[in-house]
Amino acid sequence: MKQTLIELLDARVSAALAAVGCEGVPAVIAPAGRPEFGDYQANGVMGAAKARKMNPRQLATEVLEKLDLAGIASKVEIAGPGFINITLAPEFLAGLALEALADAKLGVPKPASQRVVVDYSSPNLAKEMHVGHLRSTIIGDALARVLGFLGHEVIAQNHVGDWGTQFGMLTAYLIEAEQDGEATLALNDLEDFYRRAKQRFDADEAFATRSREYVVKLQGGDAQVNALWQKFLDVSLHHCEAVYEKLGVGLTRADVRGESAYNDDLPVVVADLKAKGLAVESEGAQVVFLEEFSNKEGEAQAYIVQKQDGGYLYATTDLAAVRYRAATLKADRVLYVVDARQGLHFQQMFTVSRKAGYAPEGMRLEHVGFGVMLGEDGKPFKTRTGGTVKLAELLEEAEHRAFALVSEKNADMPESERRTIAAAVGIGAVKYADLSKNRNSDYVFSWDSMLAFEGNTAPYLQYAYTRIAGVFRRVEHFDAVAPIVLEEEAERQLALALARFSEALHSVARETMPHFLCAYLYELSGQFMRFYEACPVLKSEGALRDSRLRLCRLTADTLKTGLGLLGIGVLEAM
Repeated sequence: MKQTLIELLDARVSAALAAVGCEGVPAVIAPAGRPEFGDYQANGVMGAAKARKMNPRQLATEVLEKLDLAGIASKVEIAGPGFINITLAPEFLAGLALEALADAKLGVPKPASQRVVVDYSSPNLAKEMHVGHLRSTIIGDALARVLGFLGHEVIAQNHVGDWGTQFGMLTAYLIEAEQDGEATLALNDLEDFYRRAKQRFDADEAFATRSREYVVKLQGGDAQVNALWQKFLDVSLHHCEAVYEKLGVGLTRADVRGESAYNDDLPVVVADLKAKGLAVESEGAQVVFLEEFSNKEGEAQAYIVQKQDGGYLYATTDLAAVRYRAATLKADRVLYVVDARQGLHFQQMFTVSRKAGYAPEGMRLEHVGFGVMLGEDGKPFKTRTGGTVKLAELLEEAEHRAFALVSEKNADMPESERRTIAAAVGIGAVKYADLSKNRNSDYVFSWDSMLAFEGNTAPYLQYAYTRIAGVFRRVEHFDAVAPIVLEEEAERQLALALARFSEALHSVARETMPHFLCAYLYELSGQFMRFYEACPVLKSEGALRDSRLRLCRLTADTLKTGLGLLGIGVLEAM
């Protein structure tokens, strides 16, 4: 199929509206709220009738006469004041299921391809990754996977923090550690390394002066200082890569383009903004005043691009990054997967980018914001002592808890198998608990709820896949090219749910909301269980058995693919 179901129905209803003189009127197609109303509802007649001052039911009757859904719908009827309810034909849905089974992409249509830059994760390399980096990393990874699956060219950008005063301090401390022969040992724990360097910086004025001198040398390209800085970055990135591997995230060194990469372009950006009359001097700083963000007193918001002392800010770096992503990467769309609290910054940065011409008119800039991870006390997630939770330690605990759970249920299973299951279940649970929530919301991190085998959780969906895999282990032979026949309503409803996979993925890509895919997979699992209870599979015979097994196969493939696009693995046995 070249279109999603909604796109197909939209095209047909729009053509019917145009045929009765309502050209350009949106068809407003949506899934029906309740099965008794059909599968889809066309709601556009209401608005068209109001605009033409017509009786909506009369207009709906005229539209129905022109509506061509032959071979697609088994029933089309007018409901209420003028809604058009559409029930899809079993034969049509069976055909879609067969198409999906024969296609590596499960029949998901491709939109017009775009080059999409996804800016995500972006840890500060001065420290180890902590839980605050989890949401950006896994939301960005899920979006990159979905966009890539749909045929877009995805360019991941890990805009790491690898520049600034703190790196002078860390380099100075590293030199001392090297002189004492303890550099390797000291760098094993970056968090502790940073803490001790900061203590020295705050307590020892000579060390602080030396640190500032190293910043100047680093910015000036001093070979020795640059080599030490590179060594520190290498160790830091190694820590990040261990976390990415554990999380199953696709970021690599090749995707890293940190703040330092834009250093040479910062004076160019400021000079350009001044030349264009956008940046002006204010109290010694270079500032772009934005009337669009004026306060109640009518004072324009100040967007500072160069400080009084001549230093630059991440505001300047972000503008340089837009220039690079437009001119060099040729991006059509840029997604910034960054904490929602940075919302105003991105609104202002996008505005300056447009005004300065750094972002061409056709290039979309989108802030993909997200809320905060909270502890069960409703406060930002911390260790019991109130410290920052290292992401690596959180993931280790997830595997440990999952292993205990798996061992409790499968005590006789070999330990190596239990470890494999624990890794998939534990990491999957952490990721899904986050991705299944509306990203704009804060959410409470709860081990018990995320590792539950009931409800909208990763273990539940992983187990749903495993159950279907178990069905096929009991099947010696079936016709893998048998036709699909949907005689029972539970079969038709499952085929309809499977056909909606495309809509879920296109919605995720369009709205940048991974929880749409999670909600879809949970609904699909529930629909499969209703089908499995109502329609015996292994006890049925002949063509009916083969047809139902093919529905099982497509459900398993869809669950595996959908979870894979969230970065979550499945298991053949649990």
